Parts: sequence; C-alpha cells; structure tokens
Amino acid sequence: MKLASRIKPISYLKAHAAEIVRNLGEQREPLVITQNGEAKVVLQDIESYEQTQDTLALLKILALGTRQIEEGKVQPAEKVITRLRERRGVR
Repeated sequence: MKLASRIKPISYLKAHAAEIVRNLGEQREPLVITQNGEAKVVLQDIESYEQTQDTLALLKILALGTRQIEEGKVQPAEKVITRLRERRGVR
C-alpha cells in the first residue's frame, strides 16, 4: 500500500465524506487526514479496525506468554493436566 496516495486534507474529508466512507469499505486501505499540513487522524473501515484489534490482542497474549517463560512461570503441560484432573476427581 502506498500511503502517500492515501493522504488528504481535512477539507477533502468535509467535502467528500460519503464517498470516503464508501471507498474505505471497498478498498480496505486507511486514509490519513491532515490539518494545517500535519497528519492528525487515520480513517479505516470497521473490518480492518476489528482485524487490527484482534491482531494486537494476540500479540499482547504472545508477549505475556514469552515474558512468563523468561521468568520461569511455566509448568509442564502433563503436570497441569494431572492437577486439573485431580481437582475434578477424574483419574
């Protein structure tokens, strides 16, 4: 994706809002809006936003898991399964 072609001034947003919303849904590429020549906001379609949020959540879980491994806060799966079965009374 070439971001340079996806940068528009806020005046463009004001004049073409409906068209922008339609294009965001079709193209699934973000649009950067500038104000006084400075990037201020990024607009994107809801599906892309949700996908980004899901990806960030997974990355946070992976980072947490990596940190726990580095800190030695892990146990072998077999030990955990045995303990869970004992709690339920199943052997």
